[in-house]
Amino acid sequence: MTTATPRSDRRISPVFLGIAAVTAVSGWAVWTDFAEQPGFATFLFVTAAWVVSLCLHEYAHARTALHSGDISIGAKGYLTLNPLKYTHALLSIVLPVLFVIMGGIGLPGGAVFIERGRIRGRWRHSLISAAGPLTNVLFALVCTAPFWLDALDGVPLAFRYALGFLALLQVTAAILNSVPVPGLDGYGVIEPWLSHSVRRTVEPFAPFGLIAVFGLLWVPEVNAAFFDAVDALLRSLGVSEFETYCGLDAYRFWQTQNPVCAMNG
Repeated sequence: MTTATPRSDRRISPVFLGIAAVTAVSGWAVWTDFAEQPGFATFLFVTAAWVVSLCLHEYAHARTALHSGDISIGAKGYLTLNPLKYTHALLSIVLPVLFVIMGGIGLPGGAVFIERGRIRGRWRHSLISAAGPLTNVLFALVCTAPFWLDALDGVPLAFRYALGFLALLQVTAAILNSVPVPGLDGYGVIEPWLSHSVRRTVEPFAPFGLIAVFGLLWVPEVNAAFFDAVDALLRSLGVSEFETYCGLDAYRFWQTQNPVCAMNG
């Protein structure tokens, strides 16, 4: 089986490079306190880094599918990390960013179209679906590394708060996308192991899976339990609720900033 694709199909997109550059420059501005509006710099840094993680999430799906047998992936442009190549650019990028701005939550994006008929073996199908959330987990570990490695000496508080909030987005995205509900990657992991009749029964509900999960988060008890679990996980990685809260507070630069965060910033 060959997985070769033309070099042009694997070349990193200038669009992605531009987003990565915004991440680097705005991150530097937050670190050095160079920007006149530090809140706006935090907003740019977290938003751009979040979009980078969305691109890497979809790239992980595509690259795993390529090596599992779907050699059509390259021609679709998925290996270039260009978010404009996704089947639903609105759903993949714009909607998740809007949910970060409005709700401070990492909404799973999607999607890349994978020709599943080209892939043989249930384990391969499961791995393709798992690759995306695992990328969010890896991104969360990178964001929290200074915390759980006790390497925060010299890290400015503003940058520390931004990393804490970015880690929260990655953790929420990983958890939500791992829920075994049709339409989410968690269901994609278990779907190959279900009977044909079960898959046929739940298939019509796939377009509404993400909406249903998000709707449940509006239930106060479910919302509290969800964020308690997220906070507990982040605490185990050395990130406090105060740090993630102040990160969100700085991110929403258009609102009145909490003086407690300002005094500690």
